[in-house]
Amino acid sequence: MPYRRLPNTDAARIRAMKKALEKAKELPPHKMAYSAKTFVRLQKFLPLFEHNIRLQRLAVASQNKKSKEYNEVSRKARIYLTHFIRVMNMAIYRGDIPPETRAYFGLTTDELTVPSINNDNELVTWSQRIIEGEGLRLQKGGSPITNPTIAVVKVRFENFIEEYNSHRILAKKVSDFTERTADMRKEVDDIIRSIWNEVEASFQHLPEEEKRTECEDYGLVYFYRKSELDKSLSGKIIDPVIS
Repeated sequence: MPYRRLPNTDAARIRAMKKALEKAKELPPHKMAYSAKTFVRLQKFLPLFEHNIRLQRLAVASQNKKSKEYNEVSRKARIYLTHFIRVMNMAIYRGDIPPETRAYFGLTTDELTVPSINNDNELVTWSQRIIEGEGLRLQKGGSPITNPTIAVVKVRFENFIEEYNSHRILAKKVSDFTERTADMRKEVDDIIRSIWNEVEASFQHLPEEEKRTECEDYGLVYFYRKSELDKSLSGKIIDPVIS
């Protein structure tokens, strides 16, 4: 015996609600297979759910589009910052500037290494330290490090921060819409379940096949179990193909 299965995707949920709504609009209220109360819930909630899904998809599309730009700006900021530190280390290695120079940037004076700058938080932290440290060093009469200069590093960092803040805003927007959609699904599923229960109850007096046909007109979806489907197919006679 076929069994019904509630929709498990947002697109399927919307299809189910639309079909139930369209079917009900074709009939006078007293002939509807589900209650006027449920009809009002459906008519009110369907556009809200569709609107939120639409906004969520737009936010995700915008996030995906901006991600490429964000990744490129982040990559450039990381490269310029890393190169600045390496140039400073080479100047120390050549003896052009003293090892104590590294202390301005929060680096140990006895190692010519580049700190870990693999994620956004590390990039923000070290960019701020290097920019502030070079500013202080220059104020005290130090010779500017070049190729790249700290001015170029700062421009790259500011470009990154602009994209970084935009990226966080978009990520928050996507998260908010996703969370709202998850909350709305509970109401949607309850509405669909109520409609389907009421529709099946309205047609329970009909023979099974006729009942199922009437219910499907309201958007109910039925599936055969594999064993039932195999049995049904095995009983059919397949005509041979004549070439």
